[in-house]
Amino acid sequence: MLDLLKIAHTEASGENLFGLLSNLFVSSEVKPNGYPDAVIWQGGHHDGDVNPVAHSLTDAYALLGTIAAIDVLGLPFFAVPMWAQYRHDLKLEPLSWFGNMPCASIKWSTAGDAYVNDGAGGKVVVLGKSGNAPLRTQAGVYCNVRPYGCITVVRCMPCLPYSQDRSVFDVDAQTGVIHSEMNTPAIQMAYANRRFLQMVHETGKLGRVAMKPTQAMEDGINAGLLSWLLQGTQFNIGRQYAVDGYVEHRERVDRIIALLPDDFKAGMENWSGQIEMHIADTNYGLLLWDLIEKRDVIVLATDLDGDRLTDLLADVSDPLRAFGQLVIGAVGSDRRMADLWDEMGYTTGNGRDMTSVMYRMDGPPIHEQTLGSADAMLLRLLDGDESMGGTKRPYDPRIHFVLIRDAYRDANPHHTKLHKWLDESLSIFDRVYSDTRPGFVEGYEQLKSAIQPWGS
Repeated sequence: MLDLLKIAHTEASGENLFGLLSNLFVSSEVKPNGYPDAVIWQGGHHDGDVNPVAHSLTDAYALLGTIAAIDVLGLPFFAVPMWAQYRHDLKLEPLSWFGNMPCASIKWSTAGDAYVNDGAGGKVVVLGKSGNAPLRTQAGVYCNVRPYGCITVVRCMPCLPYSQDRSVFDVDAQTGVIHSEMNTPAIQMAYANRRFLQMVHETGKLGRVAMKPTQAMEDGINAGLLSWLLQGTQFNIGRQYAVDGYVEHRERVDRIIALLPDDFKAGMENWSGQIEMHIADTNYGLLLWDLIEKRDVIVLATDLDGDRLTDLLADVSDPLRAFGQLVIGAVGSDRRMADLWDEMGYTTGNGRDMTSVMYRMDGPPIHEQTLGSADAMLLRLLDGDESMGGTKRPYDPRIHFVLIRDAYRDANPHHTKLHKWLDESLSIFDRVYSDTRPGFVEGYEQLKSAIQPWGS
């Protein structure tokens, strides 16, 4: 058994966490592309049968929960040290290591506003905040796909449509970067548009486009790229933007097209599906209707609006259920809306189980998850009362096991034995956590006893 409390205390006290963890794992010969001196650890059962996954060791429960889960499961893995103090001390270089690992990966987002030691006896906000933006840049991420219930949001990234100053607006012919307040890389935008169309084609789901080309000039370019990509395909376009972005911005869009691979549109002549184009704001209301009517939809949005759409999607089911309970009470029924929600075929919970996948222009995807209250929950563990006198429940590490299952399935798509074992392991987890949720350490010990590690 690992001493999880010792690891948690070491991190919280600012002691030598690197030294402690380096004794748990061995140094790996596998290094990220372009970083031969990177610190990469490995563990689990490496037998060549299962493709490993890279874990980011970030902060609080994202760190502790990952270490516990990988120890329970025993799958082959790589681990990249990148908690707040470590990535701050190394001026964010661990983000480059992680972003260039040549395998499927799991990235936890935590500690965006953490204080770290500045090296001179003081405290300072961690460099790069959560590290998400510099990581995405280093890794060549072009979109983030978040499925939840019947709705999937494809979020272009980076792609922040703010510019309204035409005097400084242009597209760099050498890099494809849209010169604006945010310097949006349009090549990534092209890849995101193409993935959106590919997903609509392959799934048969309705495709909605959420852009604002009339107000944000980056979105004019974005709409122009989409218009160009749709040329020569079999897609049916319902609602369209009043102005065709490719007609309006042809010269600038053509500069971006010239930087794309020659075969960028290969095979797209056979792609088909239904596409509806809406001003970004409209999609907030449409999303509610799509959720209520259980309409299978894929929404393409910018980084800015995609973030807002996924936040709404994560949060909206609770108030819908609460309103439903009010209606049930008003008509004099004693039914529970939570039960009806399941009976009527709705599958969304409260957003904490919303998975996220970041796609890179080169390399396998990065599975991403945010753990917003990790710091507060970890403090309760360190204080010795996870339940706060019975008012709270201990931390539920299920999302670690869900993410690990998704990432290993992604990295080993045809390994049916592994898929079955991962599903069985998650079922065992659900039995352990089914009734009264155990404390974190107690839950870890029960899982260690109940789950037979891979390869053992």
